[in-house]
Amino acid sequence: MLRKRGQKGFTLIELLIVIAIIGILAAIAIPMYKSQTIKAKLTEVTNAMSNVASAVAAHYQESGTGTFVSAGDIATIQGSLGVSVPAARIATMDIVAGLITATVQGIDSSVNGTTLTLTAATDANGAITWGWGGSIPANYVPKQ
Repeated sequence: MLRKRGQKGFTLIELLIVIAIIGILAAIAIPMYKSQTIKAKLTEVTNAMSNVASAVAAHYQESGTGTFVSAGDIATIQGSLGVSVPAARIATMDIVAGLITATVQGIDSSVNGTTLTLTAATDANGAITWGWGGSIPANYVPKQ
């Protein structure tokens, strides 16, 4: 007597459902991945700007003049403040009256050419606080 073996494998409908699920997950994950990759690359820019801000604040406190140092380009910033600026991610950087402005490059077409700013504000006691801004899309501006 011959027995009929049970079929093994998946039906076409089951395979199509799995492919549809994978497609939906990919549609959600890829934009999130791109956004997080841009934020990770921007970290290099924000870290460099924070280091420059620390040097500017130190100069402000030590000089006793009540004015912020100014520098018109990356070479001047590196020479006068002794802070390294990554040229791979920052096209230009300048400091004018407590406003540090960096132009972003080499990250993604959605942020390349935009600016990120770090603005100094002083209170009556001479304490300095910094605020982020610029023309970069709002979802990439660091938290205050």
